[in-house]
Amino acid sequence: MHPYKIVVTQELFPRDLETRTTLCQDLLRNVPRTDVLLFTDEAHFHLSGTVNKQNFRYWSEHNPQELHQRPLYSPKVTVWCAIFSFGVWGPYFFEEDGTTVTVTSNRYCEMLEHFLRPKLNDFFHEYGQQNVWFQQDGATAHTARQTFGIREMFPGHIVSLRGDIGWSPRSPDLNPCDFFFWGYIKAQVYQHRPQTLEALKEVIILEIAAIPPEMTLSHRKLP
Repeated sequence: MHPYKIVVTQELFPRDLETRTTLCQDLLRNVPRTDVLLFTDEAHFHLSGTVNKQNFRYWSEHNPQELHQRPLYSPKVTVWCAIFSFGVWGPYFFEEDGTTVTVTSNRYCEMLEHFLRPKLNDFFHEYGQQNVWFQQDGATAHTARQTFGIREMFPGHIVSLRGDIGWSPRSPDLNPCDFFFWGYIKAQVYQHRPQTLEALKEVIILEIAAIPPEMTLSHRKLP
């Protein structure tokens, strides 16, 4: 008998195999390797942090019965980022008057208009608007009617639920924000053990800025 670790994966429905395969085929067929694909996502960073119990050890001659207590409702910040071959745009914090707020379609539109759009003119001038793609998952805030003004920013180049290329539901493992970026950033951020939300935000900004370009390049490449 041997102990085995349980591998936790995203639950999939029977039809997901077909839609995920179609998504990957459409990306390979329609997005040239020379084009820029912006992968985007939001994540919560709780002030209490997270602890990987498999890697958390206290070295001592005696068992100190060390406990890590985590509050049931920990203060948090909600962060949006876009990652692409050459780096990261973000973080953008969803907040009002310094207080974290829920991501709604209106707030998502505000982020697109006031945070993302100003970055696009120079970016399109350098790479060509026709060579830049925008990916988002199917969250309701992303796909509500008012948010699809984004089609004007990336005409014909939206990878999303009901986009020009349909994003498959339940597919965080296909988005490098989910399978790489957020986990890496959280591991770096929580080493600092921030004690306030302002300190947490400062560390998030610091660690995202410290990501070397070659790291995002290696995780953006399509198969």
